[in-house]
Amino acid sequence: METIRERLENPLFAGIVGFVVGALFGWIVLGWGLFPVTWENAAPQNLHTGYQEIYLRNAIAAFSQDGDVAQARQRWDELGPAAKAALDKIKTTPGTLAPEAITAFEKAVSTPAEEGTQEGEAPTKSALGSLLPLLCIVVVILGAGVAGVLYLRSRGGKPSGPMTAAQQAQQATEQAQATDFAALGEEPPVAQFMTTYMLGDDLFDDSFSIDAPSGEFLGECGVGISESIGVGDPKRVTAFEVWIFDKNDIQTVTKVFMSQHAFTDEDMRQRLAAKGEPVLAAPGTQTVLETATLRMIARVVDMSYGESALPDESFFDRMTIELAIWQKEA
Repeated sequence: METIRERLENPLFAGIVGFVVGALFGWIVLGWGLFPVTWENAAPQNLHTGYQEIYLRNAIAAFSQDGDVAQARQRWDELGPAAKAALDKIKTTPGTLAPEAITAFEKAVSTPAEEGTQEGEAPTKSALGSLLPLLCIVVVILGAGVAGVLYLRSRGGKPSGPMTAAQQAQQATEQAQATDFAALGEEPPVAQFMTTYMLGDDLFDDSFSIDAPSGEFLGECGVGISESIGVGDPKRVTAFEVWIFDKNDIQTVTKVFMSQHAFTDEDMRQRLAAKGEPVLAAPGTQTVLETATLRMIARVVDMSYGESALPDESFFDRMTIELAIWQKEA
């Protein structure tokens, strides 16, 4: 079920599904149920051969009564290519028609019209006109398909089930308030990032490219899981690594944001100190990381501890960290 939901978030897949659903709905429900196709006012040339024969018999009978050559030719022309076959059938089985009437009609429609005589234009329906109902059905199907696509796409940005830890983290990052250094009277950083960890996001590892305003690549920075405690899933993260890489420096500078438990546990603190300078994590805590040409301030924007049978304040339920980077003056 989750796989289907994830695929529906893909606009292309949602569009295909929407078109198929719309087509089936339009064809079956609308085309057959609510608005079935009905054929009306069809041109004589579009009638069944049996009805074409009846039409021509009536035309011959009318001509035998009024002798209107123009009208006879018009009715003959309305049958199109089928007229000759219908006449041959009538000549073979005249029924109630007098053979003389059939011969006279045939002669009238076969004799070229006199010069200056205008034959009435046959008000025949074009093939396009006869296909109009079918075109309407196609339009309805396409409309239903488009409506389905729009509906599915409108749901694409909304979770159809419980949000994953990564999705919750993304939402928290978007809602977090970044520091406005310009409003504080400080020089704006060349790059500023925000990242959030949520309990359950066991693959949490965010990295960002640091680029100058000119587009020049300066380095990279990021945050990742450094240490977890306990056993089982999800991981209980007790420390995070915050790092910065400078393309002009030979080493990556790292500091470790630790939980209260990890910071006060001497053995764990010493083990984590091998990765980088220990920093006790608390809301508002910030630390500075410097390289040859870059300076980064890492700030804990918000955080909370998880609760379990493990020691108090030993692992994080949530952690939002802001990274702001400046270039050092040459």
